[in-house]
Amino acid sequence: MAETMQDILNPGARTHDPDFPDAPADWTSASAAATAKDEGITLTDDHWAVIRALQHFFAEDEAPSVRTVHDALDERFHGKGGIKYLYEIFPGGPVAQGSRLAGLEPPPGSVDSSFGSVQ
Repeated sequence: MAETMQDILNPGARTHDPDFPDAPADWTSASAAATAKDEGITLTDDHWAVIRALQHFFAEDEAPSVRTVHDALDERFHGKGGIKYLYEIFPGGPVAQGSRLAGLEPPPGSVDSSFGSVQ
């Protein structure tokens, strides 16, 4: 495989998956799928849409609050049933489990059982 100028100038750089423009540098969709499988989830288009949304939220605000992320997801997926629907597809919590699958550190409080996460 021939090296490109980008490879020569920045050998540690990784080309982002164009389907996930806001993904963390060390994240891959394959690693997310493997983690999801380990957690008993087969990722669907809706799961990937949540993952993209979470990566975008975190790219815009490096430390969003759990409430901000929760409300943004509820609004973004309102047409499908909002946060109630997201808890059906992410039984570990759309913010906590979704963030983990997106390669992100879940916001503080998202794994607090009093908030609704089951993990």
